[in-house]
Order: sequence, then C-alpha cells, then structure tokens
Amino acid sequence: MKLLDRPEWKALSDHYNKMQSVHLRDLFAGDKTRAQDLSFAASGWHVDFSKNRMSTETFVLLQQLAKACDVPERIKEMFAGEKINQTEGRSVLHTALRNRGSEAVLVDGLDVMPQIKQVLKKMRGFTKKVESGEFQGATGKKIKQIINIGIGGSDLGPEMVYQGLKAVRNPELSVRFVSNIDGSHLVNALEGLNAEETLFIVASKTFTTQETMTNACSAKAWLLKELGLDESAVASHFVALSTNKQAVQAFGIDLDNTFEFWDWVGGRYSLTSAIGLSLMLGLGVDVFDQLLDGFYEMDQHFLESPVEKNLPVLMALVGFWYNNFFEAESVAVLPYCQYLNRFSAYLQQADMESNGKSVDRDGDKVNYQTGPVVWGEPGTGGQHAFYQLIHQGTKLIPCDFIGFVNPVDPIGDHHQKLMANFFAQPEALAFGKGAKDLKEEGCSESLLPYREFEGNRPTTALMAKKLTPKTLGSLIALYEHKIFVQGVLWDVYSFDQWGVELGKQLAGGVLEDLEAGAVKNSHDGSTVSLLNYYFNNKE
Repeated sequence: MKLLDRPEWKALSDHYNKMQSVHLRDLFAGDKTRAQDLSFAASGWHVDFSKNRMSTETFVLLQQLAKACDVPERIKEMFAGEKINQTEGRSVLHTALRNRGSEAVLVDGLDVMPQIKQVLKKMRGFTKKVESGEFQGATGKKIKQIINIGIGGSDLGPEMVYQGLKAVRNPELSVRFVSNIDGSHLVNALEGLNAEETLFIVASKTFTTQETMTNACSAKAWLLKELGLDESAVASHFVALSTNKQAVQAFGIDLDNTFEFWDWVGGRYSLTSAIGLSLMLGLGVDVFDQLLDGFYEMDQHFLESPVEKNLPVLMALVGFWYNNFFEAESVAVLPYCQYLNRFSAYLQQADMESNGKSVDRDGDKVNYQTGPVVWGEPGTGGQHAFYQLIHQGTKLIPCDFIGFVNPVDPIGDHHQKLMANFFAQPEALAFGKGAKDLKEEGCSESLLPYREFEGNRPTTALMAKKLTPKTLGSLIALYEHKIFVQGVLWDVYSFDQWGVELGKQLAGGVLEDLEAGAVKNSHDGSTVSLLNYYFNNKE
C-alpha cells in the first residue's frame, strides 16, 4: 500500500489539522508532566522530545504508522542479513561490523562474523606493529604521521570520529585526512611532514576511485622524491583498504598490509570496518573497541526495543512529522561540543545520500517529501551566524541540540557558559517572547515588531554525561538507524546512491576535452561556453 493511501496517514493528516496552530506554550501549560513523559533514554543518552509541536496523541499516531509500514520487521531483516539493498542485490550489515555478541550473522547462508573478526584482528596486529616500531619506514624510522586518502564514506566518518575523540588520541601518531581531488588538499596535508616517518592509508574498495587514486599517486610521487629511493620503498609507507588485490600489488603495496571489506558494507556506514584503520592507529586499539561497544549497545537497543521506547524510531518519527506535515525542508544538527565540529557534515552524507530519493521501492515517483537537507555547526559559534533565521525567519527549521553534562577539557567556567546557551536557546525557540512582556520591559511600540519572538520553533535535546568513545559510537548509531527508519516510512531504498553516478560519467568526457585542450565531445551550449572560458584563460 502506498504511504498516502494508508489509514494511519489519513489519521495523522486529520490530527495535523488540529495541531498545526497549537503553540508549545499551551502544550506545556496543559500537561505538567510533559517533559518527563516525552523523555527517553538508551545507551548513555537522554533524549527530550517535549519541545516539539506534538502531543502524546501525535506520538501514538506516528507509532501506529511505523507499525503499519512494518518498521519492526524491516529492522529484523537488516540485522538478519537479508538483501534489503535490492537495486544492488546486497545485504546491509554495518551492524555486523560492531557485533560484540556471539551470534552468527548470515549472508547467503554463510556466517560473516569469522571474516569480520579476522580483519579486526589483522588491524589490531598492524596497529601494534606501528606503535612498537616493528613496522618502520623505508629508512628504518618509526612512523609518526598517518595520512588517510579516501573520499565520501572513506573520509567523512573517520575524520569526524578522529576529531571527536582527539582528546584521547595516541600522542605519538598524528592523523590527517585527504579527500578532495583539488591538489591543494594534498599539498596542505603534506606540509611539514617528514616522508621517512609518514604512512599513507589508501581507502578504495575497487582501487579505481578517481579522486582517491589521483591523490594516492601524487602522494607516492612525493614520497619517492623526498626519500630519493626507488619504488620498493612504497611497501614501507603505504597500506590499502581494498578488495582489488591485483591493483594494490601493482601500486607497490604489500598484500600483507591490505585490509578487506565487503560489498554489504556501504561507504557511508563503513567507519567500523577496515575503513576505520586510521582511527585504530590514531586513537589506539582500546579506544576503537570502546567505540564499537557504543555502536553495539545502540544497535541492540534498536533491534530489541518496542516502537514506543525505541530511540532511533522515535527520532525518525519526529523528523517525519515535520518533513511530511509541516513541510520543513531542512533540519539543523547543533552539537554544543567543539570536538563534534564535523558531526553535521558527516550526517549530511549519511542522511542525504541515503534518503535523497524521489522513487519508491516499486519504482514509482513519490508524491510526498522524502529526505531533508541536513546542516549545522557547533554552538555557540552558530548562534552568532545563523540562529537569527531559526528564531525569526520565515522557515520552520527543527533543530537537534546535542550537549554533555561534563566537559572533555575543563577550563574555568567555559563549560557552564556553553551549557547555559545549550539550555537557553531551545527555551527561547520554544516559548519566544510576546509583545506584552516586551512592553513591560519598556520596549517602544515602534520596536515591538522587530523584537517580538513568536516561539513555537521545535527542538529535540540529546544529552549524555560526557563525550567518550562509547557515547560517540552510540550517537552515530542512533542517527544511522533514524535514517533507516525514515527510509522505511518513505518506502525508498536507503542503501543505494545511483544519483552520484551521472556526474562521474560525464566528467570522463569533459576530462578528455581538458586533456586535449579543446572541446571534442558533445555538450550543451552553457558547458561549451564555460570550457572555452577555461581554455582562453588557462596560464
């Protein structure tokens, strides 16, 4: 049954007509236990949904829709290894990568857990060799710098986690990340490095990704020039995260230092696979294991909890409510923690590449909104940049506020002031400030329209005691599963990304033109004009 034909959708539509003009002030005034009733906890996280434009009836109706769309069954199918990525004929088993239990996980009747454990064991062994100095550079020096070369999921996830957990990093190994094919990214990453002490991780499943392999080849050329050695030195300074052993070996990388992952690992969900080698090296084996523990805890909560108490499901339903009834086209993710400065960027890919779809599972065009635009920056910097629009603009922008009770780096009263803003901003967004209060404060009539805050701007607050490897792992898993549930509700395939392919294909023809120095292929008039501008102004 199509989404808009479901009786549960129609019940929600009727309910929305009653709720759309209800103010949060009224919802709180009419329910003294609202905050307690709409707060939930799992895996070290406390989530307060009470400042959302929803009643308990709203939640009940949304939960009924989730059940009608078979969300619990779909969750079980994913964990069981069924091929839910049907357009590519693949299972989706990022959850198996952090499975800390003893149960088997089957793909085509084969238990994949021994393979996963073997790769993790190999990663741990290699990390210990680098840490001890058993694995050395070509001139016998200990490795001190890691450069991870990847793009998309091979870059965004590992970089986000490394930035997030920098406070507990290995002080003897620094990690830098290169993804952009713009040569400046690599040049800046190499700045100040000693080639004798540098290890490159090349992350590409096929070992053919244009951006990654271009950067890898340039890094290789830099290394050999700096060392003044022949290509045999590559094996002491490069490792590969890939399944293409022939290409890896041709590049000069020792196959013993090649770490595999599988086609049931989607790129944007891959940071707990071999793609996380940079994290294991940069943070240490123990920290990486704690990260896996956090993922696993949230995974188990997601798998085992009923819809009514399932945090990822509830997060998904709240987002669905605003996206499909209030027609909010974006959501802001606002971590009040500088270490999470890359978290919103990571979620952009995780969410927008997953649910940025306009065709349902039957191949039909949808007639409703699917995935939102995801954006955000850490507080309090964002408050001085874009909060004006959230408070008083014409767009409804639901916000997730992420905060921690205890700071990672206690300095003076910094954390108290940070958290004062974390609590105050959602309060201001929810309840605003009316003309009556402004007049009592002495505000002039002429300024009233400018200083009035209507409020009724929705927020969800997520809090944990402290940012640790475990709480970060569970936070990432929480959002991963939220995305999955929303894909089920919208009836789209969340684990393919065909939309990125066309641009790649066209770029091949344009590259032929650029290499020839003239337009040889057929293009539209605008592209021809732009190419000619490029040729006429190239130095």
